[in-house]
Amino acid sequence: MKKYKHLLFDLDHTLWDFEANSEATLREMFDTYQLSRFFTDYEDFHAKYEVHNLHLWAQYRRGRVKKSVLNVQRFHLPFTEVGFDDINVAQQFAQDYLSISATQTRLFPNTIEVLEQLKENYEMHIITNGFKEVQNKKLDNSGLRPFFDKIYISELIGVQKPNTYFFDYAVKSCHASKKECLVIGDSLEADIKGAQKAGIDQVYFNTREVKHDIDITYVIKDLSELLNFL
Repeated sequence: MKKYKHLLFDLDHTLWDFEANSEATLREMFDTYQLSRFFTDYEDFHAKYEVHNLHLWAQYRRGRVKKSVLNVQRFHLPFTEVGFDDINVAQQFAQDYLSISATQTRLFPNTIEVLEQLKENYEMHIITNGFKEVQNKKLDNSGLRPFFDKIYISELIGVQKPNTYFFDYAVKSCHASKKECLVIGDSLEADIKGAQKAGIDQVYFNTREVKHDIDITYVIKDLSELLNFL
């Protein structure tokens, strides 16, 4: 009898290739908004954006800034660095970014093939810290939704991973025990440590071979490796 019955997958950076999809979106928008008037090149813009984006996401996860502030300021701040201080353009840029990025469909290698096989024997669910309107569009546009029974989004639950309540809520909602669940994700902090604290086994999707000293249930570099033990 198999040990697990429910597989809880993170979405961004685990199934949906966030880096590739975001890159495609930002490059398109860099040209559309003619940002070469202000930045040396796309790489200059992206480097400045990344600094503010990472900082604001960290603040958002701690509850120190609102979603609306994160969405706009991650673009407004790099714009102001190069003397382009137009909040209205930043607001429109932020809106366009969310809309366009959600239409991107790049997935990690072997995603569909692995999910097709796992679907035969497991109930599968999404656990994500993203925004509800964007994550739902990603699932629809990428063709991922049919594989999953339940979708758990932090914005709807009221807390983010790694908060233990997020995991407890998901487990209870899918009528499972923690021993029957397995969390699969790319974030040591949000997915792995969060699951550990909640008493749930974990799979660390470590495509970048990040060094760590955490005792993790399973570590994989390709989603196809899930089929070795599931």
